[in-house]
Amino acid sequence: MAKKGKKYLEAAKLVDRSQAYTIAEAVELAKKTSTVKFDATVEAAFRLGVDPKKADQQIRGAVVLPNGTGKTQRVLVFAKGEKLKEAEAAGADYVGDAEYITKIQQGWFDFDVIVATPDMMGEVGKLGRVLGPKGLMPNPKTGTVTFDVTKAVNEIKAGKVEYRVDKSGNIHVPIGKVSFEDQKLVENFSTIFETMMKVKPAAAKGTYMKNVTISTTMGPGVKVDPSTVK
Repeated sequence: MAKKGKKYLEAAKLVDRSQAYTIAEAVELAKKTSTVKFDATVEAAFRLGVDPKKADQQIRGAVVLPNGTGKTQRVLVFAKGEKLKEAEAAGADYVGDAEYITKIQQGWFDFDVIVATPDMMGEVGKLGRVLGPKGLMPNPKTGTVTFDVTKAVNEIKAGKVEYRVDKSGNIHVPIGKVSFEDQKLVENFSTIFETMMKVKPAAAKGTYMKNVTISTTMGPGVKVDPSTVK
């Protein structure tokens, strides 16, 4: 087990691990316990009562945060014809088809999100082995396989985040930066929380929202009381 640093241990003393805080208290405490010198990311983590091995209990999607994430996403759009011009007009950072497929095959990854029109997925699918493990493969469930490239690019630039349950039933989603005002982080968290509740699989049994925490990059987790989220 890795040893925790002195700063982390000092910060962790401020958090009562036996207590579940209101979301406002949790945000304030998470920011206070950030130990790094850069503007750390604030992340929400949900432990859900689902069995991801079952197809009807897998959770995946995307949501636009009202206050963004504090990070500017670099968007690559795979498209043809008029959709190329549409993507450029929407503000995509990179737009093209075959040439970018070749670049990625050669090891180029200077982008954060890929959007592809459905007629390009036959070609983009060839990149599955390299894009899949990095979580970069376009997917209709997250709105990144679409002919409405303007909407897709605008939402990503506005602060759209993707979520996906892992094999242990956990979902991790960034909700902003330590430099954000507390209220903006609370609003972003509430948006994610509401989305998690809406996508609860009908097949999920027992307690669905088992544990909720927020934390900063390399900071201690702060437990959130779900009943305090409005």
